[in-house]
Amino acid sequence: MIGWALTFLVVALIAAVLGFGGIAGTAVGIAKLIFFVAIVLFVISLVYGLITGRRPPAI
Repeated sequence: MIGWALTFLVVALIAAVLGFGGIAGTAVGIAKLIFFVAIVLFVISLVYGLITGRRPPAI
């Protein structure tokens, strides 16, 4: 679950850089929305992982 949150965070950061930098001016609202949704998902996943005490699988 944390892996998905990190993936969404990276995608949102890329979208935010493109949107906030003026490259995709029409996508600023969407980039902001995706950015904040990813932050919320990341925090929820992090808290859930800490509460349940599950460890990631050993590689």
